[in-house]
Amino acid sequence: MFFINSDTAKINFDKNTPFITFPVLSELPFLCHGFSTRLGGVSSGIFSTLNLSFKVGEYEDDPDMVKENYKRIANSIGVAPESIVISKQVHKTNIRLVDDQDCGKGLWRERDFDEIDGMITNTPGVTLATTYADCVPLYLVDPKNKVIGLTHSGWRGTVKKIGKRTVEAMEKEFHSDPKDIIAVIGPSICMDCFEIGEEVAMEFINAFSLIEPNSMLRKKENGKYHCDLWYANQRVFLEAGLTPDHIYISNVCTSCNSELLFSHRKTAGKRGSLAAFLSIQNQS
Repeated sequence: MFFINSDTAKINFDKNTPFITFPVLSELPFLCHGFSTRLGGVSSGIFSTLNLSFKVGEYEDDPDMVKENYKRIANSIGVAPESIVISKQVHKTNIRLVDDQDCGKGLWRERDFDEIDGMITNTPGVTLATTYADCVPLYLVDPKNKVIGLTHSGWRGTVKKIGKRTVEAMEKEFHSDPKDIIAVIGPSICMDCFEIGEEVAMEFINAFSLIEPNSMLRKKENGKYHCDLWYANQRVFLEAGLTPDHIYISNVCTSCNSELLFSHRKTAGKRGSLAAFLSIQNQS
């Protein structure tokens, strides 16, 4: 089903470079956020047009085009391009505390960190950015202490409960109370489009103590499973102490909406990357 604006996710076509927002985060005046589409950029071929990764598998995009794409999406969302710090995703559960000394890393200057799938900060003017093409973006906001987190959760990160690790990092570094934290499970592959084998299914069964039948896994006649990463991450957040009414699922599938969004599965890896952005804005 093609993406339709809803009470959990909206697309902004008013700018030259469209982007998706989440109403629950738009209501917080100290935040700036967005999720890119594949529209409005300058890349070509399999990266057409708003690719936000320099390299995807064996395929490399023109670095100047990628940087121009970041400038375009940053300007549309309303953040400074030089404020962006990009994660270094490897499907692990490492969370990095970043501040204004990290601005530009991974885009305008070299990163001095590796194996980082999640970032947290309470520094205004720092824009967290993580990249996607089916995996799950996790937006976390503590509105009481003005703390944010942005985390990449593929199936491995979901099994390892990286969402919970991010909440724990916010508790440790900023004394955030999980009950205050608002979480958005962003655009990613839906259950109907995400098929896994029995070995991966067992990872979920063991991690979440599942008993069949269940809402997370649906077995197919061919012995494989459909897996609901959205529901799984909701379970992770509940386990971390978030309240049910503070967890929002965007219900936007990257594979179902491949004309609008990049999907690794839909294109067999021949694709560009989307990105999630989250920033605390300076308050006068």
